[in-house]
Amino acid sequence: MRIRVLGCSGGIGGSHLRTTSLLVDDDILIDAGTGVGDLSIAELARIDHVFVTHSHLDHIACLPLMIDTVGELRTRPLTVWTSAPTLEVLRRHIFNWSIWPDFTEIPSVERPFMCFRELRVGDEIDMGNRAIRVLPAQHTVPAVGYAVRGPGGTLAFSGDTTVCDEFWDAVNALPDLRHLIIETAFPDRDRQLAVMSRHLCPDMLAGELEKLRHEADIYITHLKPSQMDITMREIAETLGSRSPRMLRNNHVFDF
Repeated sequence: MRIRVLGCSGGIGGSHLRTTSLLVDDDILIDAGTGVGDLSIAELARIDHVFVTHSHLDHIACLPLMIDTVGELRTRPLTVWTSAPTLEVLRRHIFNWSIWPDFTEIPSVERPFMCFRELRVGDEIDMGNRAIRVLPAQHTVPAVGYAVRGPGGTLAFSGDTTVCDEFWDAVNALPDLRHLIIETAFPDRDRQLAVMSRHLCPDMLAGELEKLRHEADIYITHLKPSQMDITMREIAETLGSRSPRMLRNNHVFDF
């Protein structure tokens, strides 16, 4: 199994900052942020499933454009998987004919370019030699994380979350956890903002990682572009023994 980071930033800018999206092999996306826009049309057309963590724009920005671009090139609908509250937001506020066409009805209700599938925390979707498990998360809107399991181990992704004991209970129950991708959006000087926006800062991250029972490689995602250096410096000072690394675009996990 191969997971390629298409985007992992908390913002955009220049040639290297893209918002959240992970490409699993060549047919599954975890989130559909601006990093998806770097894929070729042929690569976009090979994607059959999109697993969305939550409804914020930095995680769904390319979903409407992607389905508009490749819908007619596909022989079956693109399946968008997410929680019921997030599905409702996508239906009501994105694919609503005002912001964007409803591709669950195009070219017809019987043969649409896109379909929605509801997920609940704890669900595990079998994808042949891979499986996607839904993890709990806590954010300003209903949100989930995901664990991607293949023959060589498991990668867990927090999505956007604040302090969440249930997330760690679920992560600690995963078999053969190899990699953990967890968000830290703000430096400690903005702790109040992190708490208000239900993200993490380094000090909060340190408390959360005390709950991790696996020996896994830890990668930091969702850093705010103007604060990346200070946030990673604080993480290194606070969590040096765990050696967390900054996730970067085009990082590839092979396992």
